Amino acid sequence: MTALGTPVGAAGVLDRCRALVRPELASAVDRLHPWVGEMARYAFGWCEVGGAPAAAPGGKGVRQALAVLGAEAAGVPARDGVAAAVAVELVHAFSLLHDDIMDGDADRRRRPAVWKAYGTGPAVLAGDALFALAVETLAARPGGAAGVRTLSAALRDLVGGQADDLLFASRPWTGPGRVRPEEYRRMAERKTGALLGCAAALGAALGGAPAGTVAALDLAGRRLGVAFQIVDDVLGAWGDPAVTGKPVHGDLRERKTTFPVLSALATPAAPRLAALLESEADPATVAAAVERAGGRAAAVAEADRLLRDAGEVLDGVPLRAGAAGDLRTLIASLARRRV
Repeated sequence: MTALGTPVGAAGVLDRCRALVRPELASAVDRLHPWVGEMARYAFGWCEVGGAPAAAPGGKGVRQALAVLGAEAAGVPARDGVAAAVAVELVHAFSLLHDDIMDGDADRRRRPAVWKAYGTGPAVLAGDALFALAVETLAARPGGAAGVRTLSAALRDLVGGQADDLLFASRPWTGPGRVRPEEYRRMAERKTGALLGCAAALGAALGGAPAGTVAALDLAGRRLGVAFQIVDDVLGAWGDPAVTGKPVHGDLRERKTTFPVLSALATPAAPRLAALLESEADPATVAAAVERAGGRAAAVAEADRLLRDAGEVLDGVPLRAGAAGDLRTLIASLARRRV
């Protein structure tokens, strides 16, 4: 199976973890100011603008599932996995609120982004509140100080990766100042991998799992994060809008610096492709050129390699078999999404 198939069982794993985490996550959100809490519930897909109940798409809950499964696999109490899951889900929601503002994305999960629905200032405020709530959630746990340090380090990486990603847009496609694939990998590990690694390791850390196990869970999550970001790039260029919720060739229309493009630019096709990227060429034409140069295939192969790496990291530490199997199922599913 390539990196873009879909394994059986991941949906059930996600559903089980959501059922464990949702009551505690809702309880945490209920502690917010009513208006800010409404924006948070809207972001999670639980309500409409104005507060009326809704069942809108609220994301798959990947990070909270990693937290639950990482804790279970490490053999620590379930309550530690749930507390970690709530914290990372709140931080992820915070990051999405701010990302949508920075990127100017008007839609999120097929409806208006929070900043479009409520305004930019209120969306920033809601994001800040979610971040503060995540810290509070961890600080209230036994061993919470270490958990806050772990989460803060991941956030520092996330911000650094986001900064690198924004700066990539100002660099040329070719020449000494171009972005190289290895720079992209470092950016993606920070921007996406840091929080996935934190999610996988945080519950285990809160529950007092051995340091080697915690480190392995973090590293596996980071490898997964880079694979996840690369497959996101593939979907952003060639994905089915009915599946992704984004327009076809969207990333190429915006001339984003993605792994398939960088891989294609590392081939003899670079001069012609760079000229296309710098022109007003139709995104479909650019997509075809990137694919002919091997960019799409290189991205899929790299995602597969990173998934294997993540699995090998987990093989190196003792984990509970059943929970470790669920964790592997989830990890495989994240980078094996449909185009």
